[in-house]
Amino acid sequence: MPTEQKAAPARLAVRKTYKLFVGGKFPRSESGRSYPVQGADGEFVANAALASRKDVRDAVVAARKAFGGWSGATAYNRGQILYRIAEMLEGRHSQFADEIRTARGGTRSAARAEVDAAIDRWVWYAGWSDKIAQVRGNANPVAGPYFNLSAPEPTGVVGIVAPTEPLLGLVSVLAPAIVTGNTVVLLASETQPLPAITLAEVLATSDLPGGVVNLLTGKVAETAPWLAGHADVNALDLTGVVDGDLAVELERTAADTLKRVLRPPLATVDWKAEPGTERLTTFLETKTVWHPRGA
Repeated sequence: MPTEQKAAPARLAVRKTYKLFVGGKFPRSESGRSYPVQGADGEFVANAALASRKDVRDAVVAARKAFGGWSGATAYNRGQILYRIAEMLEGRHSQFADEIRTARGGTRSAARAEVDAAIDRWVWYAGWSDKIAQVRGNANPVAGPYFNLSAPEPTGVVGIVAPTEPLLGLVSVLAPAIVTGNTVVLLASETQPLPAITLAEVLATSDLPGGVVNLLTGKVAETAPWLAGHADVNALDLTGVVDGDLAVELERTAADTLKRVLRPPLATVDWKAEPGTERLTTFLETKTVWHPRGA
């Protein structure tokens, strides 16, 4: 008589709650809060952490701690690390495509094309790591027996409000900020945060030092004012702020601590267009030194 086979017991669904990414680790929000992320069809996708003021402060502390080592690394080394990240992005190509399609809808081929463009963009910025100093630096002609040299240096800790575009827009604002030696506290898209968190998982397993990129999820209107007003943040990128009143408030708050501010774009950004070097130079400072000849 054949042995009767028992049906496999039904498994419970494992619903993932995505964490923050601070100092190279994935802590829960200090607030203990989370919020549901919905797909393009309105269905529940996952829970994401709802960052608080304390999380912003912790992220800034981590970014400041990492700044010395990252800005002091050679440009060649930073380029190598960014290229390594691109390799790992390629390895998760299908996962990113699935998440983009879930978040925005559309065809799988369109989602895959966006992942391709994001990886190419990341490699493009990695290639600039050891070239931007030649483009922005200069030996200045002066009247006198001196060398006068100008060289770009990273601004410091940069706060970024990421655009809604799940991956290509995110990569286009993040890569130029860190490849030039800055460290970043990034507020992910409020409605489409999952590709950003998956990117954080890639960063955590790459050679990128902990704290260079710190990623928070949640409501931009809650967290961005604390980032704008933090005295240890040197610059602010408001590209992803779509509320005009909030953008004005953030810019005024940032002025109290003399931050450099990149305002939200006046028109819709075509992230697939040639990026140019503007974002590479936005968060650089020019340092000029004088040195006597023959000394």
